[in-house]
Amino acid sequence: MIRILFLGDVFAKTGRDAVKERLPEIKKEYEIDYVIANGENASHGLGLSTSCADELLDAGVDFITLGNHTWNNPDIQNIINDYPVVRPANFSGNLPGKGTDIRTFKDCKIGIINLQGRVFMEPVTDSPFTEAAKLVDEMRKETPIIIVDMHAEATSEKTALALYLDGKVSAVLGTHTHIQTADERILPKGTGYITDAGMCGSENGIIGDSAPIILERFLKGTSPRFEPAKGNPIINGVVLTIDKESGHTVKIERIFERL
Repeated sequence: MIRILFLGDVFAKTGRDAVKERLPEIKKEYEIDYVIANGENASHGLGLSTSCADELLDAGVDFITLGNHTWNNPDIQNIINDYPVVRPANFSGNLPGKGTDIRTFKDCKIGIINLQGRVFMEPVTDSPFTEAAKLVDEMRKETPIIIVDMHAEATSEKTALALYLDGKVSAVLGTHTHIQTADERILPKGTGYITDAGMCGSENGIIGDSAPIILERFLKGTSPRFEPAKGNPIINGVVLTIDKESGHTVKIERIFERL
């Protein structure tokens, strides 16, 4: 068996600090072998900088996935080809970076795929469904252990992708909404699933951002600059126990901690 921890969207300094504070103990408590985190909001809530990527990796994160805010911080250009980072695979192939990777951990290989949804999201070049089918077939030639980060808004699109890939990947884990869902389960053919892994950030705000600023947008229709909320940090994620031979998830545990 291998135990993988997946952390929901790490949001700004509050999220990074929460990961640094709690990750060592979580790894011990759950006997974690490998840690994946969505880091597309790690730098002030928009994008990922070199320094913020380094913070997460130094804290014990092994791999970082991204999403629709991939290009919001221009510094990403300096690390996207060299760091253990993937951006959505269904972005245009002309863009830098890659959407998949295979990492070797001890005696096994872990495949990681990042995808972005199309419902209520910015346009992307390819369908996550057709791209996933192609990528999974190729990746399974090397390893049955495959983790998919489905960065999407619509719950139906995330669920549909999970059922589409059931039995072919170890897990489909939703990100993007920053609200953890309580539907973690193992699908009929052995794929672990949760609609949204949640967020590592401040519970004081509105999905990580300052509440007064977001309220002004709703009440007045203005567009003040986003500012991350502070205080009351939370850690959201899931722990997957995966059979190395079949690649199937045998246990999925949801993590929600208030620090």
